[in-house]
Amino acid sequence: MTTANPQTVVDNTSVSALLERGRRLATPVLRAAVDRLAPPMDTVAAYHFGWIDAEGRPSDADGGKAVRPALALLSAEAAGAAPETGIPGAVAVELVHNFSLLHDDLMDGDEQRRHRDTVWKVHGPAQAILVGDALFALANEILLELATVEAGRATRRLTLASRRLIDGQAQDISYEHRERVTVEECLEMEGNKTGALLACAVSIGAVLGGADDRTADALESYGFHLGLAFQAVDDVLGIWGDPEATGKQAWSDLRQRKKSLPVVAALAAQGPATARLAELMAADAKKSQAEFEDFDEAEFAARAELIEEAGGREWTSQEAQRQHATALAALDPVDMPGQVRDQLTALADFVVVRQR
Repeated sequence: MTTANPQTVVDNTSVSALLERGRRLATPVLRAAVDRLAPPMDTVAAYHFGWIDAEGRPSDADGGKAVRPALALLSAEAAGAAPETGIPGAVAVELVHNFSLLHDDLMDGDEQRRHRDTVWKVHGPAQAILVGDALFALANEILLELATVEAGRATRRLTLASRRLIDGQAQDISYEHRERVTVEECLEMEGNKTGALLACAVSIGAVLGGADDRTADALESYGFHLGLAFQAVDDVLGIWGDPEATGKQAWSDLRQRKKSLPVVAALAAQGPATARLAELMAADAKKSQAEFEDFDEAEFAARAELIEEAGGREWTSQEAQRQHATALAALDPVDMPGQVRDQLTALADFVVVRQR
């Protein structure tokens, strides 16, 4: 198991109930939004969400963890509103998140997501781009059609988070062909790519429920640091995760030359493992992607071993725990029901203790 802290105990029953509630309340509205798309984009999107298989038959494939919808509903409750108030926000954030996944899979060349072929692999790159664009447009449509002051405030937060997410993806791609990236640069990139949208998820329901900016900003801070913890765990799984659990290839991030936190932390250390890793990565940067993809498993395993020996894996796990603690501290000034605070804590614990 990949954990940020082996002493962290997660109430799996409570977390499962929260995730299931988010999925149950958001999915019908999400399906209705996807139904607005012109053919064949509607069926391509349905395939991506796991509602149908590649032949168009009904499917109950893994649709993701549903962390963001769960957070959006809790966000509404943190502001004293009913959880249903957060549904449009939950759906909008989920649409933006999946827009980014469709495009990321194509840009990264990922052939598998959630144990199935990715959209670009099944339906082609053009459909992956078009459907991603359509989901992004739908996200804003879902919010703006509420036609309230709160919806306008929520849309402003979502568009800012979306721009930062795109900034993060651009940084991620640019780092792949650089020999060195600092830890600070990596954290900035991951804060944009993952933290910004999770931050929006945890504030958007509250905004729709009438919360003031002070409350929404505190919830955003929780979500931002939770996003950094989430990404730190993802970075560990991206190298050492079990493909059966993650649904991705072994050494996935190394295959894509990602400068993830374990890599940059290892390169920032001192010692023989760091020196050898730096030599290998300098040589890797000069290779074409085709040459790189011809590596055998032993070469990726050797790089992973050097990263671990140089301390990159341990540092990243500790960083996940640091970000987890910062996220929980951000909730201190927010006046909310005790049960909601406990549930936000349980979801934060879930993020740092997971295998996929």
